[in-house]
Amino acid sequence: MLIRNIGEMEMRPVQMDGVQGATMAVMVGRSDGAPNFAMRQFAVAPGGHTPRHSHDYEHEVFVVSGRGTIFLGGQERPIRGGDVIYVPADELHQFKSASDQQEPLRFLCLVPMSRNCGDPTPGS
Repeated sequence: MLIRNIGEMEMRPVQMDGVQGATMAVMVGRSDGAPNFAMRQFAVAPGGHTPRHSHDYEHEVFVVSGRGTIFLGGQERPIRGGDVIYVPADELHQFKSASDQQEPLRFLCLVPMSRNCGDPTPGS
């Protein structure tokens, strides 16, 4: 059994080209014995963004708090705390945090362990 609090995890900078102001923590991953999926927490500082990228696996996203946009399906759409997003495999996507807010855009991302996504190495 594992219980962790989202506010108590150490956040590390995301290490990808094209990122600005994004940090992440693996909430549940390989080192916890999870066999199928990893859950990662991301925080994107106001005005920051993840890189526009794609990969060969799907992921499911829950926006915990904040506001921003997601580039997905060839267009940018607004997102906010409470939203759920499905990002299909090979789909170009990017998360941006609104620059006019005090708090970061925070979201949880579930990814398959089979793609080495449960590593503590930051990335999305």
